[in-house]
Amino acid sequence: MKSIYKTMRIVKEYFDKPCKVTVFSWNGKYIIKLEQGPFEQTFKVSELDILESEIDDLLNETFLNEALKRFQDMGNSFKSALNH
Repeated sequence: MKSIYKTMRIVKEYFDKPCKVTVFSWNGKYIIKLEQGPFEQTFKVSELDILESEIDDLLNETFLNEALKRFQDMGNSFKSALNH
């Protein structure tokens, strides 16, 4: 029987951004994973809603600056939790 699930594949990796960014394709979605230290943020978008060539535009300065702020907030929350 043929599987209905596709294998996850790496579409693109960015090393020139302020955090590590990996874009995967899986089950009809792009999964955009941002990593900084021990923290991750993941965004899913349908492959029907955005073209692969538009991903670069999505990862603009505003989007990445907001993600960096969330990483900072995540770190602060984690440190606070460890101190209680």
